[in-house]
Amino acid sequence: MIRSQLKTRFRAQTNRLLLNPLFTGLFDLFLPARSLGDKGELCAERFLLRQGLVVVDRSYQNSIGEIDLIAVDDRTVVFVEVKTRTTDSAGAPEEAVDDTKQEKIVRTATSYLKHHDLLNCRSRFDVIAVTWPPTHREPSIKHFRDAFSVPENTW
Repeated sequence: MIRSQLKTRFRAQTNRLLLNPLFTGLFDLFLPARSLGDKGELCAERFLLRQGLVVVDRSYQNSIGEIDLIAVDDRTVVFVEVKTRTTDSAGAPEEAVDDTKQEKIVRTATSYLKHHDLLNCRSRFDVIAVTWPPTHREPSIKHFRDAFSVPENTW
């Protein structure tokens, strides 16, 4: 029990740091070689924190697949897929979350919920589309709440 409380306290402190502009500026200064996808996920995480969600896991991976961000919104577990692009020339970022990708996310999320004994909790699947042209200092972020639903008999 104490371990989980410490973990929760650590995450809360980490989330406060992520919202601090001075810290994030220094963070970017010391890690300039991060990929566009990593930068997009960090921006999406900050966005969710500003919306009042609590991020509980980042880049969750298991044998089935990966989920970029897992958060809690009130009493709902939110699985977030983040897509980052520099332009919309090849299509909007959110269009990359096709049926195949959605199915993989749902199977990974199901495994996560089973592993953490959360199958009775409400859950939803969000997509955050980040467009970050190289000439812009800040990205454009679009949040699609409840972007897709779970097929019947998945849980």
